[in-house]
Amino acid sequence: MKLSVQKIQILLTVSLILLSSVDVQAQPANSNGQLNQSLIFAAPPPPPDIGEPGKRAEAGSRGCEQDINKLLTSSQKRLTALVPVYSNSELVFGTTIAEYPTFLFYVPYASDYVSGELVLEDDAQNQTIYKTSLTGTPGVVNLRLPSKAAPLEIGKQYRWYFNIYCQKDKQIIANVEGYVKREQLKPALKTQLEKATPRQQVNLYAANGIWYDALSVASKLRRTNSQDTSWTALLKAVGLNDFATEPKVECCNLEN
Repeated sequence: MKLSVQKIQILLTVSLILLSSVDVQAQPANSNGQLNQSLIFAAPPPPPDIGEPGKRAEAGSRGCEQDINKLLTSSQKRLTALVPVYSNSELVFGTTIAEYPTFLFYVPYASDYVSGELVLEDDAQNQTIYKTSLTGTPGVVNLRLPSKAAPLEIGKQYRWYFNIYCQKDKQIIANVEGYVKREQLKPALKTQLEKATPRQQVNLYAANGIWYDALSVASKLRRTNSQDTSWTALLKAVGLNDFATEPKVECCNLEN
């Protein structure tokens, strides 16, 4: 009996030595160059100096020139910003490396009577207001800051507001709001991104907590490759999977 115990101990020791010598392999890409692992969004630490947390989704719309409920689609989804939210504080915050980032929103109104307005406010509360017309078709809209505007500054935090209002009386009927901060792109990540496929870029941006750029690339992939799952995976990672199948609306241009 004593000999058997010694044999077992020896076998366990050998097994542990063999296991410790095995290298952990990175998960390979498939034949399309797509990463196989599930996408994870690594949210950066929230800034400590933010006051009001923001609002990712409109709780309820206010009146217009007609019953606002008639403007909503049958799904009854509300105006929603496609951005992360910190569940413990309801903070709506995301980072970008772009001078002119793209903001994406789900707009539910099937009406030609509403317009949109994106407002950017810096730390000194200086506001830049961009207006846009909407198509009247419910779906996801892309709003890219125009290149003729002043670029976002590295290290600077901005508060944004997206307002929907009646074209006739200019009254705001719904709005969402949050924060964006432009970060410096690290050299090592820059090198990785330059060598990566678009799908790998989404994973790299997400793994480094750079939301706006991850979503922008995923949105382009969704348009050019119907088989790609980056868009769905990214929205699911931040609790927005209900919007993954909503159509992309071909609009809108921002104007000062």
